[in-house]
Amino acid sequence: MVGTIVTLSCPEVAEVLAGAGFDWLFIDAEHSPLEAQNMQALLQGAGPATPCLVRLSSSGELPIKKALDIGAAGIIAPQINSAEQAEAVVRFSKYSPEGTRGVGIGRAHGYGLRFEEYVATANGSVAVIVQAEHADAVQHIESIVSVPGIDGVLVGPYDLSASFGRLGQVDHPEVTSAIDHVTRVCLEAGVRLGIFGTSSDAVRPYIEKGYTLITVGVDTMMLGQAAKTILSMLKPESSVA
Repeated sequence: MVGTIVTLSCPEVAEVLAGAGFDWLFIDAEHSPLEAQNMQALLQGAGPATPCLVRLSSSGELPIKKALDIGAAGIIAPQINSAEQAEAVVRFSKYSPEGTRGVGIGRAHGYGLRFEEYVATANGSVAVIVQAEHADAVQHIESIVSVPGIDGVLVGPYDLSASFGRLGQVDHPEVTSAIDHVTRVCLEAGVRLGIFGTSSDAVRPYIEKGYTLITVGVDTMMLGQAAKTILSMLKPESSVA
């Protein structure tokens, strides 16, 4: 499944990207100014045929509750570096008796019209994805993937590189070795893998390794790159910053 990151609080952006054919959208509440109301509008813009996962601003109970109640197909929890953190994320994402998710009425529940249907199926249908994006996560990946209820691990190569003191050097042997370790452990455990890359060339090798939750590009980057390409064709003599 190929998705892309959405950071702009404009539902038409989600609508265009969904219409372009992306399998899913990565709504980023961690590195953008998006709030719950903005994210709900993005989910509405994407439409029911394109599932959206929300990367949380943090992995606490309230951000998880809000993301799921507005109708996200699942959550992406950043900086999960231990089994204990992973267990808390699962607990906050699941209704009783599997967890402690608060019971409210929102868009996910059809504003009350589909309440019983939603709460009866949510524990099995909501995706819980944790990010491995720190050296500590690499060290503890065996215990993290053993946590019941974790549906996938999404590797964050840029934060991971920073945690090794090699910010942005995602192809450095120390970073790629760490990613290889996470890959091997997850595949052996039967846990789905995802990764982010800025281009198709960056993610294609991981597809070949068995990664199935692919995140490529960012809405703002695609807009800027397309604009620069057009300008370079029409004004080749000028330098476009």
